[in-house]
This record gives sequence, C-alpha cells and structure tokens, in this order.
Amino acid sequence: MEEEDKSADTSDYRRYDFLRPSKFSKEQMRTLQVLHDNYARILGNFLSAYLRIPVQIQLASVSQVTYEEFVFSLPIPTLVTVFNMSPEMGNAMLETSPSFVFPLIDIVFGGEGRIPRHTRELTDIEITVMRQINGKLLSNLRYVWEDIVSLTPRVENMDTNPQFNQMFASTETVALLTFSVQIKDSQGLINLCFPYITLEKIMPKLTAQFWFKQPYQETSQFHERILLKQLEKVDVNLSVVLGRTTITLAEFLQFQEGDIIQLSRQEGDDLDIYIEGELLLKGQPGGQGQNLALQITRWAGEEEEKYA
Repeated sequence: MEEEDKSADTSDYRRYDFLRPSKFSKEQMRTLQVLHDNYARILGNFLSAYLRIPVQIQLASVSQVTYEEFVFSLPIPTLVTVFNMSPEMGNAMLETSPSFVFPLIDIVFGGEGRIPRHTRELTDIEITVMRQINGKLLSNLRYVWEDIVSLTPRVENMDTNPQFNQMFASTETVALLTFSVQIKDSQGLINLCFPYITLEKIMPKLTAQFWFKQPYQETSQFHERILLKQLEKVDVNLSVVLGRTTITLAEFLQFQEGDIIQLSRQEGDDLDIYIEGELLLKGQPGGQGQNLALQITRWAGEEEEKYA
C-alpha cells in the first residue's frame, strides 16, 4: 500500500527547468504582444514623419528567455541602450541593430540610407545622435503603457558591446520583444528587453481582465491622444488669398511702385484660407501685437446664416 501511495504522489509532479524558469504566464505574454503591436504602429508613424520617408515596423516575436541568452544572441558591435522605465519600476534595455542604426544615421545626415560595407564601431557623434533618437523612441512607450502604468522613460547608459552590460543576473528571466524595421531597402531589428524583476510590481495588471475592464470611453480617449500627439508633429503649408483680379499683360508691364490694384473682394469679406493647396477655411485679417494675424471665422463652403 505504501508503494502505491508513493507512485500516486509522484504522478502529480511535473518537470521544471530551473535554468530557464517560466515566470511570465501565457496571458501576460499575450498582453505584452497586444501592447507592443500598437507600439510598432506608433513607432512606424513617428519614424516616417521624423525621417520623411516611409518606415514599416512590425512586432516579429514575443518570448521569454534568460538575460544571458539574450545578451549572447546579439551581434558585436550593436547599440545597447539601458533606460529607466520609472522611479518605481527600474531599468530595461533597448537594442538597435547596426542594420537599423546605420541607415537611420545616414538619412539624418542627408544620405540615402545606405549601410557600410563593413560593420564598424559608432563614432561619438553618431552615438550622440542615436541617444536623442532612442530617447524619442522610448518616449512613445508612454502612450501604449498609459492604461497600465505611468512611464517616464529616461536613457541612462549606451554601449556598443552588450556583453559588457551586466545590469542583471545572467539567469534573470526577461520578456523579449523583437521588431522588424524596413527603412527603404534596409531590413533591421529592434529588441526590447523587460526583466521580470522590473515588471514584477505590475504583473497583476498584465492580464486580459484588467486590460478589457477599462471603459470604452477611456480607450477612445487614449487612442485620440495618441493620434493628436502624432498630428502635432506634422508640418502643413498654410496660405491666404487676399483677392483676385484679371489684367492684361500690357497693364502688368506698366506697374510701378505705389500703383493700386483693384481686387474682386469687398472690404469685410472673408478671406480664403488654403491648407496644402486645398480651400478649407475662411477668415478675417488683423493683427496681434506687432505681427499680422488671421482669425478663422468658419469652414469654407458653409452657409453664412449658420454663423449669423
């Protein structure tokens, strides 16, 4: 009877690899995937506006590995950025591969986005430029994590040899998110590494229950804030037409300083306001301080009686 009891007890055991412990549940990994699918879209929009060329970014994989496995899988040299997520959480890591960094730097410096034939170390100037760009990439993390935790990403350290960066124990479990980036003809990679010890305090929030219990209105406002934040960075051409008239070539050749040109518009009429060459608004001329100004009165095409 005792032997039967022992065999019954051991049947409840399951194998566990202490070298590769699974600390993130499948649900938590799915939540990270949903968050960073959105991050990939935001990052693609940001880089497209920043570089003024189409940039495509996709979340390629989400996995949990040990910190040692992650570090030794990286090429040398590569650009590793250690950043602080928030004072309450701690540090994480952003790795940008040379096939992403060099085309980006080449475009920023006025080039066509080419990769050097031979991989080389980054210069001090290039690292300084990438420090600013990576700071902008990390700042976009705030929008996708906003409903879970308030982030204030801050770059703390940058290095080109990941094996010199022993920020965590080699056996520490990390959530690894890999993004594929297409810049013109160059295909690069971005890796985000979140150690378990950094996310431990917010692990209960990385669940479907917490994620989907947020009211629809809050979610809509969240996406609206993201959209407005991206639109703020877009430059548009605005022009105002004071009036129009038709003259002959002979009259044009006889123009002199001080001549008065009679326009088709009456005094007090709204002026036409063009955005990127399209008539969208109407307005009245004026001044603000020592500057000329324009007050928008209505949308173009709307009936006057609506604004009586």
